[in-house]
Amino acid sequence: MNKEILLVVEAVSNERDVAKEHIFEAIEAALASATRKKQGTDIAVRVQIDRRTGDYDTYRRWQVVDDSESAVLAHPLTEVTWSVARESEPDIAVGDFLEEQIPSVAFGRIAAQTAKQVIGQKVREAERAKVIAAFEDQVGQMIAGNVKRHERGCLVLDMGGHAEAIIPKSEAIPHESARVGDRVRAYLYGLNRDGRGPQLLASRTHPDLLAELFRLEVPELDEGLIEILGAARDPGLRAKLLVRSRDPRIEPVGTCVGMRGLRVQAVTNELCGERVDVIVWDDNPAQLVINAMAPAEVVSIVIDEDKHSMDVAVEDANLSQAIGRGGQNVRLASRLTNWTLNVMGQQEAGARQDEEAQQLLQLFMTQLDVDEEIAEVLVREGFSSVEDVAYVEQDDILGIEEFDADIVAELRQRAEDILLTRAIVTDDTKDLAQPPENDLLTMVGMNPVLAEQLAAHGISTMETLAECAVDDLLEIDSLDAEQAGALIMAARAPWFAEQTGETA
Repeated sequence: MNKEILLVVEAVSNERDVAKEHIFEAIEAALASATRKKQGTDIAVRVQIDRRTGDYDTYRRWQVVDDSESAVLAHPLTEVTWSVARESEPDIAVGDFLEEQIPSVAFGRIAAQTAKQVIGQKVREAERAKVIAAFEDQVGQMIAGNVKRHERGCLVLDMGGHAEAIIPKSEAIPHESARVGDRVRAYLYGLNRDGRGPQLLASRTHPDLLAELFRLEVPELDEGLIEILGAARDPGLRAKLLVRSRDPRIEPVGTCVGMRGLRVQAVTNELCGERVDVIVWDDNPAQLVINAMAPAEVVSIVIDEDKHSMDVAVEDANLSQAIGRGGQNVRLASRLTNWTLNVMGQQEAGARQDEEAQQLLQLFMTQLDVDEEIAEVLVREGFSSVEDVAYVEQDDILGIEEFDADIVAELRQRAEDILLTRAIVTDDTKDLAQPPENDLLTMVGMNPVLAEQLAAHGISTMETLAECAVDDLLEIDSLDAEQAGALIMAARAPWFAEQTGETA
């Protein structure tokens, strides 16, 4: 039967393309299992097969443990004390194994059946490790395979060489139908290293799949003449691709679209009709957003650097096109540019700008104590705060046609006086204010920063807050009327609880 072992190892290794050593280890494990069953006890067994002749020997083994006088063996069938073990092997140490050769079981029907199960498991483990090693460097790239089966809404691809890739339902294009045998491209985003299911995790909805498909169709991308800077997708419906040319002689959008749209059409066909807009990069954020909003035409843009957002105005007749179905166009443009976009019609944008201008007009007239004419000039020239007036370069403000040197000097002096007064008041308030009490700090809706701001305005306890009106809190820049009202009601909650108790 020894030659039969060599024949089994040879056959399985060739058939499954697995190293012979893995097969030998599986047979040794199977023979050890058969030996334990024959002994009828859960002993520790080691089987050693001669890789050249197929002969094998079987050993019962015990692990050597330290033996104090009070020590009791936890597993007497598989452990032996050091004092007993050294009687047989004087040089043995704690942690080593003491072995004794015992009769070997024949490689018969039972051993062969056990070996078959163990070999199958070992082969699957070896195949899985081999597949993962082969695809480890391809994570983040596009792969292609044939549809093997549908499994609980997921798509399983045959990648060849016992490798399988799974496209989870969440990573599949909605309503895409793929039949068994169809060739499908996907983006490899991860590896499944545990022992169950396909080894490769793939996606049909990942934005980088769009970029990989364009690299397949547009040689200029691989040559480095055109660069892909980003992609945003609404899988199966619409997508935007952001590109930039590294060669001034190459027009990136036309190159990616191709003659009569053949290149972009090939990508669209691969993604179930997903319409793709190719957008050209621009260093100016406003122009980039204008490009990304295509095909809608932008009338005006107002940028808020602090909030990293833009108010985008379009013709009222084109508002629905600019927003897109379900907000699709503006959502994709926002992802692509990394700006929060607020799209509105030209009439609404004009009304909002008029309202903001009126607020600024009143601010300058009140705080700088100037007439409406001067305030209008400041608003028209883009000033949005007293700080702007105080700190803007003098040459810039002197360039305003309606202002002479005397007016400029007076405006700057008034603005600086206002800022100085604010600073003094703030410092005095901080010195006089009590630190926030624990009941205020632990109140619902409170945080340490807000509690400090309230304390700086003389509100250091929950009871004091409860006695405030909404207008009292609006002096704090971080609060609006709704938030202020919610805080006051939370502070008054104990009042209502006491009233309910008295009524009861």
